[in-house]
This record gives sequence, C-alpha cells and structure tokens, in this order.
Amino acid sequence: MRVLQLSDPHLLAAPSGRCRGRMALAALRHGWQQACAQLERPPDWLLISGDLCQDESLGGYVRLRELLEEWGVPVALLPGNHDHPLLLRAALGRWASVAPSMVSLGAWQLLLLKSSRPGSVGGWIDAAQLAWLQHQLEAAHRPVLVALHHPPLPIGSAELDPIALQQPERLMDILQSAPWVRGVVFGHVHQHWQGKAGVLPLWACPSTLAAFKAVQPCPLGHADWPGGRLLELSGDGGITTELLRWPPHEPA
Repeated sequence: MRVLQLSDPHLLAAPSGRCRGRMALAALRHGWQQACAQLERPPDWLLISGDLCQDESLGGYVRLRELLEEWGVPVALLPGNHDHPLLLRAALGRWASVAPSMVSLGAWQLLLLKSSRPGSVGGWIDAAQLAWLQHQLEAAHRPVLVALHHPPLPIGSAELDPIALQQPERLMDILQSAPWVRGVVFGHVHQHWQGKAGVLPLWACPSTLAAFKAVQPCPLGHADWPGGRLLELSGDGGITTELLRWPPHEPA
C-alpha cells in the first residue's frame, strides 16, 4: 500500500489566490503532478495533512474538491489551524475521509486525528477524542499509521515548537503503549523532519506551497523546495518512507 502525503497547501477561495507570494492552487496541482512523475504511477491513497484552506472559506474547499475529482484517488484529510472543520466536512465529507476517522488500507489502518482548535495556532486533542483513540487502538488487529496536523513533540525549532500540539503527553502515552501503532506522520512545520519517541518513528512532511527554516538537513539537498512524502506500508507491518522534492511552480 502506497500513501502519498502532501501538506499545508493553504488554498484560497479565488483560484488564482496567493499565499506567501505563490498561487496556492497552482502549487498544489504542480506538487501532485511532480510527485506522480517521480513515483511513475499514482499512489493508492493521498493524505493531505492540514492547513488546507488559508482563508477558511467554502470556496477554498470547493477548489480542493475539484482537484480531487480530477485526480480520482482515495483521499484522507486533516484539518489544521488554517481550516474551518465544519466547512471542510460540508464540502468534502462525501469525497474524502476527514479526521477524526479510522480508515482501512488493506492490511493496514490509517488513524486520522483532529488536532485543530478554533482560535488557536497550536494544536489540541480533547479528552473525548483521546478516549475514542484508545478504543480504536484497542480494537485494532492490523498495523496502524497515525496522522495529525500538529507535531506531537518538539522538533527543535524555537519558532514552531511553541505552536505544536499542546499537552501531548497523554497522546504519546497512548500511542507508545499501543502495539499496533507503527508510525506517526504530521504537517504544520513545512519541512522534512524525522525522529523517534522511544521506538516509535515520526515523520514531518514539507508543504506544497513554501518551506519554513529547516531544523534538519534535507537528505535531497533542497530544504527550500516544496515537497511531499511517500509512505510504503508493507504486509509485514514495516514502513518505508521516501522524501520527495520539486522546484517551485513559481518564485515567491
């Protein structure tokens, strides 16, 4: 099972709308095309890990739905701090799996967490969702990949760590004690990053729009380029990841 993770497209209602100096919709379309060209065939699933719509508008989510209709691949979506969860679900709930949700990926399960909180840039997962998470993991009998928008632990950035997931200790206790959880992926930080919590691997995904200052060196030598991440989920429960990068669609 091959999952392509894209993140933080920051779309707007206007098709030619700009965010961080770039046309966000064109950058996302370009990112999909570049990723698929590098993969030689479309992925089995697409995960877009938050900050889908910069202006939190219904129009922005409609633009995203139009792209997804073109691409014709199953999609999982996470709301980020630049999202309106109700409008997201209204526009895309019939077209995609939207967090919080547990998605079947053949021999795997993809567990989508909603870490956005109205009025807050930092992330939050409330007690009700943590209880739901624990129930889902107790019932799991297949390897699980967990996805959320906010980093669930510090990545080493003085700018980004204060706006990561707030009070993540309970979440990490649940994930680290669940035998079926094989990895955690997230967005929000607009860069490649990888680390571990105990033996549990974690990976961040670059943005399709623009990069933030990198904490770790880019393995491909292009920390300032947009990018994505391919996750190959094997039948024996292993995960292989591949960082993808491509030149920007236009200069900022």
